[in-house]
Amino acid sequence: MAESGKEENIVFNVEKIYIKDVSYEAPSVPLIFSQSQDAAAEIGVQLSIEHGVLAAEQGLYEVVLTVTATAKRDTKNIFLVEIKQAGIFHLSGLDEATLQRALEINCAYVLLPFAREAMNNLVEKGGFPQMLITPINFEALYEQKLATRTKQQNIN
Repeated sequence: MAESGKEENIVFNVEKIYIKDVSYEAPSVPLIFSQSQDAAAEIGVQLSIEHGVLAAEQGLYEVVLTVTATAKRDTKNIFLVEIKQAGIFHLSGLDEATLQRALEINCAYVLLPFAREAMNNLVEKGGFPQMLITPINFEALYEQKLATRTKQQNIN
């Protein structure tokens, strides 16, 4: 309950989930399949989150979770996959700080399973073993982002 005695009307709805962009490259195929697999591949995963207002008066926001995975063996690129998993979310009744947290944490948690599935499907269809992205703590990432922003503001 709000201090004024009125109940707050907080809304968090998922309106639409979709892939905004996808890229898959496997420059070493088919040679990589015939080479010795003695050395393990080095796999790296990077994330970024972007969001923007679609219709402020309606509380509609687009959130885009970008997941990029690269696999290398020695100096050769095995594959590079990038997924931009997006969603339209209806958020209202939140103050600005809480809204930013919801967009970068809660919405990202909603999008991650879809991005994880799309990533795994592309890698498997490319002829490679299953690729499972480990769980991600978006709250910790957001806190790091805030700390970095605060540190940069204090330097300037």
